[in-house]
Amino acid sequence: MTRVSHIIALLAIPFFFAPITFGQGAASSILNSKHNLSASGPGTVRASSEQEVCVFCHTPHNSSPIQPMWNRNMPVNAYTVYHSTSLDALPGQPTGSSKLCLSCHDGTIAVGSVLSRDTEIAMSGTSNTLPPGKSNLGTDLSDDHPISFRYDSTLAGRDPKLKNPASLPPEVKLDGRGEMQCTTCHEPHNNSNGKFLVMQNTQSELCASCHNVGMTTIQSHRNCDSCHTMHAAPSGPLLLTGQTIQSTCITCHSGGAGPINGPNIAADLNKLSRHDTDPPVSTGTHAPNEITCNDCHEPHTMQTGSLPGAPMISPLLGRIDGVNSVGATVPVAQFQYEVCFKCHSNSSQVQSTVPRQIEQTDTRLEFAPSAISFHPVATGGKNTFVPSLRPGLSTASMIYCTDCHNTDTTALANNSGGPHGSNNRPLLALRYDTMDGASESESAYELCYKCHDRTSILGDTSFSSHRKHIVDERTPCSVCHDSHGISSAQGTLRNNSKLMNFDTRVVQPDAITGTLQYVSYGPASGTCYLNCHGVNHSNLAYPDGKLNPVPPPTPQPDPIPLRAKQKTLPTRQLPPPPSIRDRAKRP
Repeated sequence: MTRVSHIIALLAIPFFFAPITFGQGAASSILNSKHNLSASGPGTVRASSEQEVCVFCHTPHNSSPIQPMWNRNMPVNAYTVYHSTSLDALPGQPTGSSKLCLSCHDGTIAVGSVLSRDTEIAMSGTSNTLPPGKSNLGTDLSDDHPISFRYDSTLAGRDPKLKNPASLPPEVKLDGRGEMQCTTCHEPHNNSNGKFLVMQNTQSELCASCHNVGMTTIQSHRNCDSCHTMHAAPSGPLLLTGQTIQSTCITCHSGGAGPINGPNIAADLNKLSRHDTDPPVSTGTHAPNEITCNDCHEPHTMQTGSLPGAPMISPLLGRIDGVNSVGATVPVAQFQYEVCFKCHSNSSQVQSTVPRQIEQTDTRLEFAPSAISFHPVATGGKNTFVPSLRPGLSTASMIYCTDCHNTDTTALANNSGGPHGSNNRPLLALRYDTMDGASESESAYELCYKCHDRTSILGDTSFSSHRKHIVDERTPCSVCHDSHGISSAQGTLRNNSKLMNFDTRVVQPDAITGTLQYVSYGPASGTCYLNCHGVNHSNLAYPDGKLNPVPPPTPQPDPIPLRAKQKTLPTRQLPPPPSIRDRAKRP
């Protein structure tokens, strides 16, 4: 043996067998950490009598042909690796230092099973492997942060939420093949940062070394471990602290006290009508008809602040994606309705609570600028004669979806009320009776009266028989008006202006003409052809508050060509005005 070899051997002896410390102070010493598996170790997993510290991982002689002088058998490649539909990397079976760590941490090899001893080192307690818990990862790694994948500039280019590895701090190291391993985040000999982390992570500094997730002004959202856990995550691939996204969010949003607790969203999610279906996240995604918190909120970029003017998006939604008014996907929504259109567009699953003469399940088409009539959500309204609007509103005003669809309780702190849940179906902020025979009151139609002055409506300023229909006949607003709108592919300006789209449970075709339609002649003027409450309306106009049979005016060309309609009868030639005998029979 050469002199150099003797020196190396002598230096190796104290490194592996003498009581040693690494770094400055006791906090950085392996002796005071759970990785000291000798009988003097501070953890619950320790040897019954063995005094050597390093022997559980290293030996200077007869080691495995693996650096650094490895003293353990290697586990077999039988792992279920991490997989997610949102992952751009391709993790394979564990490699490099990760496999070394798993020789203890997968729970399949006895902790005291080392190559340098003929017999297994006896451990205290009843088990010779790591006990159940987060330190025992098992062979299913699908609920742990991915490892053993190449992290390079190409991967960062595919995923904008990953930083270029060239910018990694010196504490965060990839292995010699440029792969992320357990040792990228953990330093097994030094526990001064807790959890054997290579650097402090109290403000998510370690997480932010690799992940570029944006900025949020919500303090609890700035700490990754408020929502995420890197090992044995109950949610699986999303690495959440709860089993589902909802259960993770309501950990803080359930009305508890303390600085990290936000508004009590959990109360709304238990109401009769609610948005969140709480789908499982075992596959990293959910079914098309399921919805959860992060479909509307991007939690890493949410900001505090008030709602801007309609229809701009709330800062509390963050930089979330959406679908615009022409049906195109946008990576960052600018308007609130674009977030709603993610689900309420091109969907056959969204059914109206009121059966209509014209049925439309695509809400985007109802609010499209080309639609016949609509509430002004995506663009300014078309009707310039709306005398019932309350002070502060005009025909140029625009509104939010959440002006109608919202919590039915008082708006929560920090402007965080929203369409999470309501006892008014379908997820309405205020009461809106739609069953025929309902008695008119300020509360029965408080949703309508939020914007439309009740005195004006019942005073017949915009329609000569509002009071007769709503109060005397107890006919709900919804029997005649479709609150969203009527798309241009189904309606016409002559028949479906002013949100006219009849409730077919109450309104049937005119018994004389077989026609079911409303014909508009302009502001506060129109004619109905229908049968309602047993009363036949055939060519009956409403110019002055009375049902007057008058001949229809000479038909004018419709500015929008007639198109295919759903659930509409073909247009028929209108009969001449009813005879005197017919008139005498009318109530």
